[in-house]
Amino acid sequence: MAIESDVVVVGGGLAGATAALSAAREGVHVHLISAKESTLRQASGLVDALGYPDPDAGTGPVADPFTGVDDLPDNHPYRVVGADALREGLALFDGVVGDLYRGSHTDRNALVATTSGRAKPTARYPRSMAAGLVSDDRPTLLVGFEAATDFDAPLAAERLTAAGVPFDVRGATVEFPGDYRADAAVTRLAHALERDEDAGNGRSTRQRLADRVRPNLGDAERVGFPAMLGDAHVEEVRADLSERLDAEVFEIPTGPPSLPGIRLEDRLFDALDEAGVSMTTGNPVVDYETDDDGDIDHVIIDRNGARIPYSAGAYVLATGGLVGKGLDSDRDGPREGVFGCHVPAPEDRMAWSAEGAFADHAFARFGVDPDEQLRPLDASGSPEFGNLFAAGGVVGGADVAREKSASGVSLATGLVAGRTAAEEV
Repeated sequence: MAIESDVVVVGGGLAGATAALSAAREGVHVHLISAKESTLRQASGLVDALGYPDPDAGTGPVADPFTGVDDLPDNHPYRVVGADALREGLALFDGVVGDLYRGSHTDRNALVATTSGRAKPTARYPRSMAAGLVSDDRPTLLVGFEAATDFDAPLAAERLTAAGVPFDVRGATVEFPGDYRADAAVTRLAHALERDEDAGNGRSTRQRLADRVRPNLGDAERVGFPAMLGDAHVEEVRADLSERLDAEVFEIPTGPPSLPGIRLEDRLFDALDEAGVSMTTGNPVVDYETDDDGDIDHVIIDRNGARIPYSAGAYVLATGGLVGKGLDSDRDGPREGVFGCHVPAPEDRMAWSAEGAFADHAFARFGVDPDEQLRPLDASGSPEFGNLFAAGGVVGGADVAREKSASGVSLATGLVAGRTAAEEV
């Protein structure tokens, strides 16, 4: 017998969580199925809305992401759901994350310094990064660790200076307190800072770290560290280090594993639990069956070899794009992996990509083609299923990496897909 709910969401990333919360707020019971750990763990923790509506224009990032929506192609997800959906999606996000994030006070993008020494436009950013905004003109010291090799602080400082940031910035590399290998896991270092245990000579980890950073301070009024200042108690660690250094400490977004991404995932899943959303994680959807009308009757997950059916009145597909493995491709073309939905693509595979790593690649916009209700359409333009809705990276039409729009697309489409699925039942 199938496990029943009103709406089943397939996918546990930002789009899936948003869809589940959106549907639950309509008063229906939602079950979320995630095959693996959320991709949020690999993400920076920044929530981008739209930084570059036309990445090839060479005009730099837009100040207001909403002003660029009308200039996007007709099949872009923002054009399909409308700019209001982006506003509502961000509002839903703000209500969930509360004091963990900043940026909700304005429509304007903020510029956040990254570990590569770039200024990235983003709509929402963790509170732990707020003191590091590029618009702040206070002299800055960036600090990297010998035990965390993915951040070269002096190089990042050089690049920021070359980009013309409005503040003096220098970089220094110090040894992390304690006995750690050169490739120590970021989570180990973060937990050491959070526990603040004895790191030798009777001094705590944070005390020894502050002692090693202090000779490099100069006139710096703020100090940026890679985003590893603890896990659940990052604000406690930041405040302690700020007091010891007499300079405001902030985090710089890093690559995977991303502690800001993990913190965001924890907050979202707490919100899902509070909203009454039931969840199944670690088990992929491997099959589905349709009813007499051709709509989806139930999906089937694989749980240690057992096939477990989950039934609902409506379904949301939020499994991600090519990076998230919601889409796959071979010589026959791209395909959506759960329901086999049509994914438009040029027949000539040579047209899938362009010259240059950061060029306008067709494959970057691959995804299902949705109608205004976000139902995936087949090759003839008809809905694949009357009760299936798509959200996030699996929706085509956006080059989110170049546009800096991935999170916004997930929020806007997740909000609409979840709400529409709830209305369906």
